[in-house]
Amino acid sequence: MEMCVIPGDGVGVEVIPAAVRVLQEAVSGVQVHYADAGWDYFQKTGNPLPDETVALAQQCKAVLYGAAASPSYPVDHYYIPGVRLRRVLKTYANLRPTRYMPVPTSRPGVDLIVVRENTEDVYVGQEYTQDSGRVGISEKVVTREATERIAHKAFQLARRTNRQKITIVHKASVMTQTDGLFRKVALEVAQEYSDIVTDELLVDTAAYWMVKNPARFDMILTSNLYGDILSDMAAAWGGGLGMAPSLSIGDGVAIAEPVHGCAPDIAGQGIANPTASILSVAMLLRHHWDREQEARQIEEAVHAVLSEGDHTTDIYSEGAISTVDFTDKICAHLSATRT
Repeated sequence: MEMCVIPGDGVGVEVIPAAVRVLQEAVSGVQVHYADAGWDYFQKTGNPLPDETVALAQQCKAVLYGAAASPSYPVDHYYIPGVRLRRVLKTYANLRPTRYMPVPTSRPGVDLIVVRENTEDVYVGQEYTQDSGRVGISEKVVTREATERIAHKAFQLARRTNRQKITIVHKASVMTQTDGLFRKVALEVAQEYSDIVTDELLVDTAAYWMVKNPARFDMILTSNLYGDILSDMAAAWGGGLGMAPSLSIGDGVAIAEPVHGCAPDIAGQGIANPTASILSVAMLLRHHWDREQEARQIEEAVHAVLSEGDHTTDIYSEGAISTVDFTDKICAHLSATRT
């Protein structure tokens, strides 16, 4: 088992090593290779994602990626390395689960997963300006091939994890050629899985239900942009973005990645919550390495530590502990489990 580790920017350099510690406590013999990418690396070298990092990721086939700063303005030659890496490794399915956790900001009864197409939509990066910069245009790309692929992955995952219902989310009422194609193909694939209940919602209606009653959802199948937004909304019911894991998977490759960003406001203070990174590693164990027992042990250790009232500042400030202390407690639980 080999893993390419890219801490990236901000709190990534704090929470990603914490997740590596937990992984090595749970599983022996994992070979870890650190690599560079991100905004800080770009500022030093002019390259946000060096060829050496890509080659290492391709060699390992498993990546743990932290976070990269993303300026909200155009920067020549800069792009988000995580998005590029997903495309290069062809990790076409992004899995983002949300379930109740024993913290004050979580909601009992929530247990859902967003399955997001990971290679197309407006995230293809085909943007340009016209009329001397007064008009900005972004192209939205949806193909039958990619939609069939993500739809089959979602229904197969539902069967494997005993999910009973998939909600297809789109805006085909307005974008008839792109979202209309996504809807049409997803519903065609659904007919091959008669054991799974299927329904559909417009994305704005889905957002309403995500706020009003997230327990309505079991699994959501949707396109890239909608999946990004809806999964972040869902994360609020699981304790917040600091608790939200994700895994991008392809054919024999996977990228584990916490949903949160680089959080520059708390970077370097040792108070960042490593839960999302740790749970992302558990997803990597379950869905890529087929190590269900170890994945479950990590999840149970996280749940136990949180149940004892131990948490970092971004969950609840009173009585908060450091990133390192929180990680120590999880590792201690894992060690106790083995003995």
